[in-house]
Amino acid sequence: MRIDAATAPGTCGHPNEDWVSAALPVQGQGGSLLVLDGVTPPRDGGGCVHGVPWFTARLGGALVELCGSRPELTLRAILARSIRRTADAHRQTCDLSHVRTPQATVALARWGAPDGELEYLVLSDSVLLLQSPGGSVEPVLDDRLGRLPREALRSQASADALRNAEGGFFTAAADPAVAERAVAGSVPRGQVRALAALTDGAARWVQMFAEGDWAACMKLLRAEGAHGLIDRVRARESAAAARSGAPRWKLHDDATAVLAEF
Repeated sequence: MRIDAATAPGTCGHPNEDWVSAALPVQGQGGSLLVLDGVTPPRDGGGCVHGVPWFTARLGGALVELCGSRPELTLRAILARSIRRTADAHRQTCDLSHVRTPQATVALARWGAPDGELEYLVLSDSVLLLQSPGGSVEPVLDDRLGRLPREALRSQASADALRNAEGGFFTAAADPAVAERAVAGSVPRGQVRALAALTDGAARWVQMFAEGDWAACMKLLRAEGAHGLIDRVRARESAAAARSGAPRWKLHDDATAVLAEF
């Protein structure tokens, strides 16, 4: 199988808060694929002395390890254990009750033998794409954030009131129970020819700029690779800013894409 991944920071000189991994066991019978998009904290640091890149590395490492070592656990159970393990690593030094304690979106897939299942999980606005042998593409989306009224997200205070709250949206932070909020399921592995995971910075090609649908995005990934998709997003961001002046949105966001072809 072929794995292709790329990630780019949104701001030069600022740490990239995304995290990406693809793991294949020696036997070649299975593997996992994961992207995390760290949530940038407010200026007060979100109550944590470590920061978001530390958090995404810890959470990502736990997810990859448990995906490989605990095949009997569901992805929701693996996410819950990984959140708890990460929280325990800084519970004594940091305020995990802060609404902006380090957190991340999650897009995760795991597969076993060719005649087995491919499991998937998405929490918040990262994206998984599943392509069938016939070429159709099915996006796996957690669209709760996108369904919220734009007015509700205009200020940090109002957005924080909806974060990890009923009627709002959910991210992987310090509460393992949030794993039950994830969009999760499985399909026969034989029904998947390729899969991809994108943070929202890379998904802008579809979601913000409407350069194509998810099937076109997968076609672009397979033709030009993960770097090709991110380069196209960056070019589109710069062109939009040049036409309209200062954008209402963040000019560049951390962007990550990973593609796996069976």
